[in-house]
Amino acid sequence: MPASSIDTFLASSIMIILVLAAMANATSTLNPSLSILSHENDAERFQQLARHVLLAPGFPHNWGCLANVNPDSFGLSESDSFLPYQLDIDKVSRLNKDNFFSLTYPQLLQSFGVKDVVFNIAIKTVFSLSVNMTSSSIGANETTYEFEAWATKGDLPVSAYLHVYIVVKNYVKSYVSSTSSIGKASIIITIPNSLNGTALLVTFAKHKSVSPMVAFNVYAFGHNSPTPWPNKTFARLSPLNYILNATFTYPNEEVLKTLVFTYDYNFGLIENSEGTQTAEYCIPRILDPSPMLLVITGLNDSSSFAEWSSYPQVPLETGVDLDASDCGVKIFSTSHLVTINSAFYEVVTKWGSPA
Repeated sequence: MPASSIDTFLASSIMIILVLAAMANATSTLNPSLSILSHENDAERFQQLARHVLLAPGFPHNWGCLANVNPDSFGLSESDSFLPYQLDIDKVSRLNKDNFFSLTYPQLLQSFGVKDVVFNIAIKTVFSLSVNMTSSSIGANETTYEFEAWATKGDLPVSAYLHVYIVVKNYVKSYVSSTSSIGKASIIITIPNSLNGTALLVTFAKHKSVSPMVAFNVYAFGHNSPTPWPNKTFARLSPLNYILNATFTYPNEEVLKTLVFTYDYNFGLIENSEGTQTAEYCIPRILDPSPMLLVITGLNDSSSFAEWSSYPQVPLETGVDLDASDCGVKIFSTSHLVTINSAFYEVVTKWGSPA
């Protein structure tokens, strides 16, 4: 299927799903405890349970932003949502095990309240963006790097505009590009040779036909320095309630810059409080239909680091690995298009019950 066809398909699918979502709004108050249908009709039952997770806010309605509160009833919808399938950014983030305030699967299962099912929830951007470095060239004053980016949905290309940021210590610079008809883009950036340390190439891809559909990628590399340590080596970043909670691995780490990036904007973050090996930074409520990428650069002795996290904290997967489960479990899968802070995401839920 050519790129134009897949783009038209995605745009048409969104319109159809939004119409169906509006029709399904009446089910947003569905109580899973009332969905004890016969196992002879598992497909309908699991559809109802999946809709409940995505249409109900749970209880308390604002449980997502309450860091130390486990919900009595599980649901991911925004509490004051006017349209269906609008998920709460903090409820979603607390499903990610990398978040300091994440909920375990037993906690989710208990709050869900349906005893005879197991489930798995995966949330990701609607299409994927991959980035690889293809070459580098050292000049007299700066080094030029070339990257190759691919925007795809499955094995099919996606036409997208790209907004790219390069971050090294205190240095930030942005570039723009776009993918070709085969979903490929070339990105060329330069970094002054006076800098050294861990560099992050933060890339956003916005669908050319459906602007709230945005994918992202973060590529780390060493500039005039060795290959960087993996993400989360020097700090654990946990966004919640528009606060970036940073827990540093080693004492005496020096923070150089704390930033938030979206497709259209980037800002420095203001420190809210500081502890021995912790810090909090205020995240602005940016009206941009885009994921947010949060970045902290710093030094640990002679090592330069750059740590990052997304907000909402996706992609994520939580629950039972039903793909690896025993053959005695009957599996049913659903896929829904949702919005989080006006940007589109895909939610895949898988459900299992005794065969």
